[in-house]
Amino acid sequence: MRTKQPETKQVDHISFVKPQIFDVTPDVKLLWMKEVPNETVRLDLFFDAGITRGNKSIPAIVHSLLLSGTNQLSSVEIHEQIDALGGFLDTDISFETAVVSIYCLREHIRPISKIVENAIQNLAFRETEVEDVLRSMRQQFAVNQQKVKYIAQQQFRKHLFASNAEYSTISEESDYEEGNIMTYKKYWKEHYLEGLTRITLVGDLEQDEVDALIDLFGKWAVDGKVKHAGGFKFQAEQISFPKEDAVQCALRMGRFLFHKSHPDYIDFQVLNTILGDYFGSRLMSNIREDKGYTYGIGSGMMDMHETGYFVIVTEVGKEVLAPTMDEISYELKRLQDEPVPEDELDLVKNYMLGQLLKSADGPYAMLDMFNSVDMYDLTLEFYDDAIRKIKQITPARIQELAKQYLNFEDFLIVTAG
Repeated sequence: MRTKQPETKQVDHISFVKPQIFDVTPDVKLLWMKEVPNETVRLDLFFDAGITRGNKSIPAIVHSLLLSGTNQLSSVEIHEQIDALGGFLDTDISFETAVVSIYCLREHIRPISKIVENAIQNLAFRETEVEDVLRSMRQQFAVNQQKVKYIAQQQFRKHLFASNAEYSTISEESDYEEGNIMTYKKYWKEHYLEGLTRITLVGDLEQDEVDALIDLFGKWAVDGKVKHAGGFKFQAEQISFPKEDAVQCALRMGRFLFHKSHPDYIDFQVLNTILGDYFGSRLMSNIREDKGYTYGIGSGMMDMHETGYFVIVTEVGKEVLAPTMDEISYELKRLQDEPVPEDELDLVKNYMLGQLLKSADGPYAMLDMFNSVDMYDLTLEFYDDAIRKIKQITPARIQELAKQYLNFEDFLIVTAG
């Protein structure tokens, strides 16, 4: 029977396995993590086809049509072929990137990749499929318009990125009323058939199989380095979007900050965690646990290619919106005026170090971590630097950052409901 608790040790270093890197072209890389203790494979294709790359919801529409059929195969037949080989496809679209992911056993990676390549390369834009996608997206848009969370999200984006039309344009119902197939084809050609920006691969494959995947998808590589907008400006203001029949009110407030390459990034992550990025955070403790105004409230840092932003998100009853904002302002001011107690800071440090170690568990996670810093021309030393900064940060440094970046009057505040 144990009578003495085991000694705890903080992590000092993460022993990463670095992926092998191949040049598909001078500007497009393939990152390959070979050391996988099983038969599984994941292949990710990254395209310069995020929602900011076209207006009138065209990026999202074309992304939804990618596997909708060729002249020879319907969408159903394409998916049946992949299912028959035990494969699974996942697609995702964000501000600046669209991703197509293949999951399968290693013996099937080549045939499934050929199916996906054929589906995208020979996309037919059949009228019936286009109409089905537009109908589905129109219905989803109508459903979303009833959600205060969605309205706040869209309007926050519109006003935060007001200085750039590509980033600030939001969806409208008319985007899905009538399809323009020629416009969709032009976008597909420019952003998919000429828009591949990166490939990541996890799997215990042979070199000739990797070479075959490079040959298969390399023809889609972008010509030159992809450029993204920067230098965004916004106005700190409070904007309300009333919805009479809503019971809840959604709140989003935030401001531009920076991405991973900024020297304050890691230190601000510690501040953000204290404020609202774990269950015991100050916003959760005050506004959920103590006041009971919400089921959940959180804060986060969002990375983009040329910038980043900080945001606080919650939904509360209409009658407690004003008190909720008062409490958020109070917590921001408290971080500026009062040093964080050492026991609270130690708890957050241990939590963050544990999360960092957990996020590096296994080859899939390690490749994702490498990829997330390599996109900013950083190396794996970023994580050792993060460990050092987390362990060394002081209450005085937390106060300094709070005074610099967390002034309530500097925030764009959007409410819906």
